[in-house]
Amino acid sequence: MSAKWYLGTGAQNDVVISTSIHIARNITQFPFPATLSLQDKLKVNAIVKDAASSVTDYRFNYYEMKMLSQSEVVSLAERHLVSPEFASSRDGRALLLTEDEAVSIMLNEEDHIRLQVMYAGFALDEAYRTADRIDTSLNTKLDFAFDDRLGFLSQDPASLGTGMKASVVLHLPGLVTTSQITRLITTVSKLGLSLRGSYGEGAAAKGDLFRLSNTITLGISEKAAIENLKSIALQIAAQERVAREEIFKAPVTEDRIYRAYGVLKYARLIDTAEFMELISLVRLGAVKGIINMECSEIEAMMIQMQPATISLSVDRPLDRIERDKLRAQLVRHNLK
Repeated sequence: MSAKWYLGTGAQNDVVISTSIHIARNITQFPFPATLSLQDKLKVNAIVKDAASSVTDYRFNYYEMKMLSQSEVVSLAERHLVSPEFASSRDGRALLLTEDEAVSIMLNEEDHIRLQVMYAGFALDEAYRTADRIDTSLNTKLDFAFDDRLGFLSQDPASLGTGMKASVVLHLPGLVTTSQITRLITTVSKLGLSLRGSYGEGAAAKGDLFRLSNTITLGISEKAAIENLKSIALQIAAQERVAREEIFKAPVTEDRIYRAYGVLKYARLIDTAEFMELISLVRLGAVKGIINMECSEIEAMMIQMQPATISLSVDRPLDRIERDKLRAQLVRHNLK
């Protein structure tokens, strides 16, 4: 079995947790999914599944969403393999997924095809090359809807043009602690980018995790969008490092980190919100070398301790207390 992508460690990993490229495509001979009959959605699924089987070097597992349990579907969303919108309605929808979960293709969400490539760390160029290669391969088998003036067509006007959204997930405890995050969210929005919680919204993002993404897809090339995102992401990472140096001048920061580690190490009940708050501090301590853990171990925990995903680990439904008890038990086991 292939190791999951998030068990690796990429470039700029002290701040940048992961990179993803999303590409939206539609097949010319079918209406957009919102007006497709169930029978035609199943045809789209079959056609794309067949096209994906010929993509060189990639083997996709195929899942019909209606065949999955509620916990399995929600867990896919928690792991960012499907969107919450995709998970909310399962009829006629399917997922193509590689064993390492680095490449996923949602079928019949807002568009016929939503291709996603995810890598650990700061890897925009690499993720784009992979996504572009898979997109090109699919295009040799499928006739994608394209207009000379508008570019690739989408049901969502915000995706017209390249149909590509690139993003990086950033760990920004320094900027949150120094109260710079709200101003930063406003600033990047003026640059054609969005900065919002990866687990949660705005400045209240869980675990101090923020997703920086491009918002403009029309009138700009894919490579230009990536270069813009790359530049702003590196600037934010530099600001975060400065902010971290500032907060570590106060003894309270190191104290908070060790207290967070102590609670995680010895607590018997931990809910998701508390876990994300504490593991963010532990990750900061690991980056600074005062906590003996690898960042990849912490990233894996952030994914594996989400509510539906943790329930799947025991293959039975759990109520809230059972889930919080199991989370605490697993966290104690994982901490050195």
